[in-house]
Amino acid sequence: MKFLALFSLMILTAAEAVAQDAARVVTFAVGDFRVSTLSEGGGDGQASMLKGATPEMLQKYLPDGTFPLGVHAFLVRTPDRNILIDTGYGRHLFDNLQSLDVSTDDIDVILMTHLHGDHIGGLLRDGKAAFPNAELYLAQAEYDYWMNADRADGARAALAAYKDKMHTFVPVAAGRESTALMPGIHAVEAYGHTPGHTAFLINSKWLIWGDVTHAMPIQIPCPEVALAFDSDSDQAIRTRRAILEYVVANRITVAGMHIPFPAAGNIAAGKETAYVFTPLCLCEGI
Repeated sequence: MKFLALFSLMILTAAEAVAQDAARVVTFAVGDFRVSTLSEGGGDGQASMLKGATPEMLQKYLPDGTFPLGVHAFLVRTPDRNILIDTGYGRHLFDNLQSLDVSTDDIDVILMTHLHGDHIGGLLRDGKAAFPNAELYLAQAEYDYWMNADRADGARAALAAYKDKMHTFVPVAAGRESTALMPGIHAVEAYGHTPGHTAFLINSKWLIWGDVTHAMPIQIPCPEVALAFDSDSDQAIRTRRAILEYVVANRITVAGMHIPFPAAGNIAAGKETAYVFTPLCLCEGI
């Protein structure tokens, strides 16, 4: 947990330097759904957070030893539900929702990619469930991991606030047939960063992949680069390779909690590198 604590501290410190009037919300049409990036800000990650990067990789992709790193949640508005995917730190979450005329009472569902602190911070407000009407969904493997007595109390406290409205599920590997969690939403196995880490496929067009990557400039061209605080680095690498192959083959837009704002874009096979990422333009928002 040492690396995770340092990571959280670094992002919070860097995010404080972000101008208060910086863009924090953008919405894209995904079929008949609306997907909004809700940004908590951003900062610079350090190469010391990485595992498996060679000196040559670092010199080529991170010459100053840093990489841009955002922290985000996502709001998915369907014809009949308001779905929140993760809650970031909770620093700007409620203001971001208010900017979309969405109140905490309006959130029907919360989908959790995993339970690290930069994803669960907005689940509680004044020690109580911040979203009183929301049903919370979490992979069974993630629930089991954090219920272990050796894990952080913060995750257990957050889950306890939603204990009467919590649902667990088993995600399915990318590309395999699965039953939708709800219309237009499928859970995709993305294990490795944590034991139950989950991505969510939206309308078969977008994959909100949580923490499949943190360091985009190096992990997209070199998917074999992992993070020091992945719970299982080898599994995280296998997951990243499988998901990258899947989204390229199926032309699926990706969105991630640590991709720099607007936190979404498209992946293509590279000519000199494994893959290339092209971010969406803010002009594509609605």
